[in-house]
Amino acid sequence: MSRRPFEGGIWFWLSLAALVALCVIILYPLINVLASSFGAARADGRSGWQVLFAEPKYLRAVGNTVLLGLVVTLTTILIGVPLAYVTARFRFPGKALIAILPLTTLIVPEVIAAQTWLMMLGNNGLITRTLGGWGIPIPSFYGWSGLIIVMTFIYYTYIYMGTLAAIRGFDHQLEQAAQSLGASPGRARLDVMLPVVLPAVLASALLVFTLVVGNFAVATILGHKVELLSVITYQTFVSEIGNDPVMQSTLASVSIGIVALALFLQRFILSRGRYEITLGRGAKAADIRGAPALALAGAATVVVLISLLPLASVIAGAFTRARGPVMRWGEWTTANVERVLINAPDPIINTLIYAGVATALSLIFSTGVSYMLVKKRNILTPAIDYLAALPLALSGTVIGIGLVMSFNQGWLSLTGTAAIIVLAYLIRRLPFGVRNASSTLYNIPNSIEEASISLGVPPLRSFVAVVLPLMVPAIAAAGVLVWTTTVAELSASIVVYSGGRETLPIQIFRLIDSGLMAQASAYGLVLVSIILVPIIIATTLFRLDVFGAK
Repeated sequence: MSRRPFEGGIWFWLSLAALVALCVIILYPLINVLASSFGAARADGRSGWQVLFAEPKYLRAVGNTVLLGLVVTLTTILIGVPLAYVTARFRFPGKALIAILPLTTLIVPEVIAAQTWLMMLGNNGLITRTLGGWGIPIPSFYGWSGLIIVMTFIYYTYIYMGTLAAIRGFDHQLEQAAQSLGASPGRARLDVMLPVVLPAVLASALLVFTLVVGNFAVATILGHKVELLSVITYQTFVSEIGNDPVMQSTLASVSIGIVALALFLQRFILSRGRYEITLGRGAKAADIRGAPALALAGAATVVVLISLLPLASVIAGAFTRARGPVMRWGEWTTANVERVLINAPDPIINTLIYAGVATALSLIFSTGVSYMLVKKRNILTPAIDYLAALPLALSGTVIGIGLVMSFNQGWLSLTGTAAIIVLAYLIRRLPFGVRNASSTLYNIPNSIEEASISLGVPPLRSFVAVVLPLMVPAIAAAGVLVWTTTVAELSASIVVYSGGRETLPIQIFRLIDSGLMAQASAYGLVLVSIILVPIIIATTLFRLDVFGAK
């Protein structure tokens, strides 16, 4: 069926409007950051890049960041891949819980994870004090050890989910065919299954690496004397507010370059070996009993229990009596929760308002953009597709700095307002909404909408009346995912916020910095509740697959 001229015209102009909006809120700040890095950073006229390569602390920060990213990526693979394989291929006692509980790491904000690990293993932590009382000293949890351990147990779930989906989708008959030709089971897995699963592992590993490079909360709270790029970028930003912003732009540009290099390497590696198969039936899970079952179940249980430590600790900490920074473990009180709910609820209110507005705007914009990308492609949609996905490659610190530099004054002055916080949220989580909505649109036949238009219904009304109702489940799932990640956002919001506009993650971060762990735990409990309630409602009442775990 031929397209009506008006149909093509209206969607072209809507595409142009979306492209302009993305250029203003994403491309314009990014260009400002990159361009500013070539300005004079010092009185002697040296550019930011010249200073970067001349001062050892900046080079150490870059080297430490890359090393931390590689180490954490490796440790998450060592945990996530075996756990996914065991979950996909074997049945053992408690498997149902072990298969789903790693997803809890996705709902615990990073700032809370860092805080609760300190409550257990910090200098004044519960485990540290208990073992110290028994005469068993443990090394400091600050520095490399704390960074690697905490980030590993935060991010291994991404490897686990990607690998689990790939193994379950792998056609087991190919593996059986290799064994029928004389290959041993182990050799068949290496030669047949591994090449097919490897792209999913590499894609998940890239995600983990980029998350580590851009991590702010854990890096700041646990980094101590380890110089890291995200921390030193933020410190440079704070020290240069109102002054020369060149070094903050240079450091932010380095972060962008590291992620861009990682993307290039991933594409290069995957292009070296292409494996194209038709997914079939996965292998049936085999029953194991006795010592092997206990060993597998025990190892998986240990990993899952460690993953649940932040959630358990924040609940216990919220109801633990404290005097200043000293927590009196075993003495219970509701004073901490009462204080944050009654005496200081502003961060809670701010979080609900800012995240609510950002989620609504994100869903409206991402739904329209995804529809144009899938159903109404034109000369502009490739650029829209690229710009909408670009925030995935940018850390929150970089986005925040770009927004402050671009909208600090002039034609669109947003600094110091709630609007810049909402905008930072919108940019950070836009790719989630676009990807969720697009995945559903591919399964909606064009003939349904074309039939409506052929009956005289205008294109926009056909989209609203015919296509949009079919997208509701995906939009709702995207809404829950955007909401849960937005309320936990710290790295971008801490750069753009102003006094009196603190959100829950910012307030928790400030309390941790002051050593007030009990009050931070109370705010953390509220934050986790705000995250959990929509997920529980969506998954139990409406049966939505929020995290794509089914």
